[in-house]
Amino acid sequence: MKIRPDMFLADLPPPNTRRWVVRRKAAVVAAVLIGKMTIEEVCRTYQLSEEEFLSWQRAFTTHGLAGLRVTRTQQYRRSRGARIRPRPL
Repeated sequence: MKIRPDMFLADLPPPNTRRWVVRRKAAVVAAVLIGKMTIEEVCRTYQLSEEEFLSWQRAFTTHGLAGLRVTRTQQYRRSRGARIRPRPL
């Protein structure tokens, strides 16, 4: 998804969204990145925790749309965790 400065709030998923596919997550992240909504507004509107939203934002800015896939998120967390935790002897 390309972030467009002309993005309107109508491009966002409905507030009662429960199934978060990649495009919906990206639209919400883009709305914050271009200043159409604040993080607080997004979290309140979509009933998200700030931590969850920030994880989407981090994944999107680091890995693009692919980073928002649930399976990719799990892989990125595992690979990051593998670097942090020492291997047992």
